[in-house]
Amino acid sequence: MVRGGVRRRGENAGRCAGGEKALSETVDRPRAAPKNWISWVALALMTTSSVASLRPAPTMAVYGLACVFLYLIPALVFLLPTSLVSAELASGWKGGVYNWVARGLSKPMGFLAVWCQFAMTIFYYPSLLGYVASTLAYVVNPALAGNGLWTASVIVITYWAGVWVSSRGTKSVAGLASGGLVIGTLVPGALLVLLAFVFLGQGNAPAAPMTAEHLLPAWTGLASLVLIVNNFPSYSGMEMNAVHVSSLRDPGKGFPRAMFLAMGLVLLIFILPALAISWVIPADQLSLTAGVMQAFDAVFANFGWQFLTPVVGIMLVLASLGGMLTWLAGPSKGLLLISRQEGYLPPYLQRLNRNGVQQNILVVQGVITTGIALLYAFIPDVSSAYWIFSVITTQVYLITYLLLFIAAVRLRRREPEHPRGFRAPMLVGL
Repeated sequence: MVRGGVRRRGENAGRCAGGEKALSETVDRPRAAPKNWISWVALALMTTSSVASLRPAPTMAVYGLACVFLYLIPALVFLLPTSLVSAELASGWKGGVYNWVARGLSKPMGFLAVWCQFAMTIFYYPSLLGYVASTLAYVVNPALAGNGLWTASVIVITYWAGVWVSSRGTKSVAGLASGGLVIGTLVPGALLVLLAFVFLGQGNAPAAPMTAEHLLPAWTGLASLVLIVNNFPSYSGMEMNAVHVSSLRDPGKGFPRAMFLAMGLVLLIFILPALAISWVIPADQLSLTAGVMQAFDAVFANFGWQFLTPVVGIMLVLASLGGMLTWLAGPSKGLLLISRQEGYLPPYLQRLNRNGVQQNILVVQGVITTGIALLYAFIPDVSSAYWIFSVITTQVYLITYLLLFIAAVRLRRREPEHPRGFRAPMLVGL
């Protein structure tokens, strides 16, 4: 009896000890961090901020009312499909463009996709900073806006200043870039459109006809098709925000809603300022780089507010510089990480400076960019040089998107059961 009682007491003590241990493990076990959900409206605004800009407005303002068509078609055939396909890839595989293309096609093709993203920026900087130079001219001396030597000098100085800032790993870059949508797009864009409507309301005739027969651009064959395709990069960057699809509570419904809302907002930001510019500046007098400032100068002069022209110019310049610093840090870092994994670049270009920044890549890129920027000093028309660099940017970047679509189709066929948080409906029939 005693032995049995002792045994039972020992068993009970063991159970209590085991229970306490289990309870202790339960209490001590770290809890999973709560999921940080975002709304589909927030995602739409994030997408809008990464895509929308006033910089392409003068290029399309040349076509007057037809700019509506020239913006709408690329949005339907490029912006929307790219967004949906990127969402499917991002919700199924991590790692961005390289991993998506490498898994769908091959590692060399994945590197080619990232390389094209990087190489595109070599021609993107001269066009972006050409716009900055022409805008800055309205702060200093508007006559400099069409001066090739001024444009080349601003590009070279600004780019290397950006390399210096990026090489120091400064945290202020993120703040400058994040405020770009409000500082350099929403406020100036809304102001320009509002003043242009008031300009028309005062009885002034628009410089471009606004009749129904001018809704479609004149068809000139292949050149017209090139004009539409050249608008595709205006919508580039959608794949960057697709990584947030897993943060939506209901990706299947929320992501398409976010993309349709973003597309509507982007179209408004693109179309309305372009129309406003076409109302106040005749097409034959419009500069592709300084067109935004030409329009502001004209509407401010109409109200006697010329003192505001330099203020708006500074706002646009700051926003553009924030965007440039973001692009400096992004594609070059992606190229570095992949090269370190796979050995695609020589060791010299894989080195980091003491701040952990890929400075050697930025310097080599800067040397090439400087050589390209000097072409502004030799091409008589600054707008022509700007157009050339914009077209080259388009051609290089479209290679990345072509590989992205092919990889998405291959992955849908080869791995149909792979878990995805979202499935692009447009891939069903491919």
